[in-house]
Amino acid sequence: MVIPMISRRSLLQTAAAGTLLTSFRRPAAAKTHTYSEVEAKIARRDFRELTKEDLPTPSLVVDQDVLERNLRRMSGHLKQKSFNLRAHCKIHKSTDLAKRQIALGAIGICCATIAESELMVNAGIPGVLWTCQPAGRHKIGRVVSLSKRSPDFACVVDDPGIVDALDEAAATVRTKQRVAVDVNVGIDRQGVNDPDAALVLAQRVMGKKNLELIGLMGYSGAASHTSGWEKRREKSRNDLARLLESVHLCKKSGVPVGIVTGGSTGTYNIDSEIEGMTELQAGSYVFMDTGYTKIGGQDGGEVYGDFGVSLTMLTTVLSLRGPGRVAMDAGNKAILKVTDRVKGPRDIKISLGGAEYGILSWSDGGPDLKLGQRVELIVSNLDVSTNAFDRYYVAKGDNIVDVYPIMGRAGAVQR
Repeated sequence: MVIPMISRRSLLQTAAAGTLLTSFRRPAAAKTHTYSEVEAKIARRDFRELTKEDLPTPSLVVDQDVLERNLRRMSGHLKQKSFNLRAHCKIHKSTDLAKRQIALGAIGICCATIAESELMVNAGIPGVLWTCQPAGRHKIGRVVSLSKRSPDFACVVDDPGIVDALDEAAATVRTKQRVAVDVNVGIDRQGVNDPDAALVLAQRVMGKKNLELIGLMGYSGAASHTSGWEKRREKSRNDLARLLESVHLCKKSGVPVGIVTGGSTGTYNIDSEIEGMTELQAGSYVFMDTGYTKIGGQDGGEVYGDFGVSLTMLTTVLSLRGPGRVAMDAGNKAILKVTDRVKGPRDIKISLGGAEYGILSWSDGGPDLKLGQRVELIVSNLDVSTNAFDRYYVAKGDNIVDVYPIMGRAGAVQR
């Protein structure tokens, strides 16, 4: 079969449209690497002459320049406000990125699972907070074991029975377990439901010989994606009022409150202005997705442009299905969604084609995509997309400059 080459005219049209669609053909002077050569170069961390064209697809690509701008913008804003960042790693699940966040001033890392917590602690990341209550002997055992190895590791609680079980387990391994009381501030999946209950639970923790109360937590997940900055600010302030009332009651009763933690990428410049909050748990700002880019900015615009899109999913055109329609190699297994979008032109529709296939379609006058051509997609949900892959390819322009492993997905032990 003869594979058609992209024409100079269509290449210029594509460049003019500002898209990141790339031809499958390399310049004549560029070296072509086999898959085994690419893997060998990655193993010895030799990224010279590697480009996006060398990568298998589908794969996740991180724009190094945009990533660095995002990291520095968040760090700079919070330093200016004298506000701490305990960045959430559930978005990236990468020790490389966590270390970069710490280097730029983050006081620690939040984790969604005990396995993420173990990964971060094992990599030497300080200030790890598991933002989940450990229920059951298995999780409680892993929590106190981790605290034995990392004294500044902490988890959250919302139930007196768990407080008692944690105290007993910590005594067994002879460690001091740090805990924060979680307050339900709206999404109703975890946390005590009112300030009085938060005070009672905090006092219970204070009464345990093997537990240390470090503060209170409240995550307003509904506020983070509320469209419109003014509405988002109102939502976040209303939700966090329950957390701040809990803090007030604790302090009034003589219960020391160290940290008051919560917030998100969508509310970073809202929660950092709220008196009584001490730290932010933002995570998505490192990459951004289609969900976040349309929640609206402080300037009143529809686009949330505080942080750039640094993560894309690289795919390859597999089959020409007729005028204005092609199949690509990212499908259900790559967590493709119809709300994803092609980076560049906005008139390309994405639809599902099966486990390993996705469909791109467009009206007359759209791009002239070729067999083997590369297409970069902006994903809709960072949490699930990053969980489907094992590494990030870090790019500067078209050149690959690094590879970051993503935490493995080997069954229950990784959860």
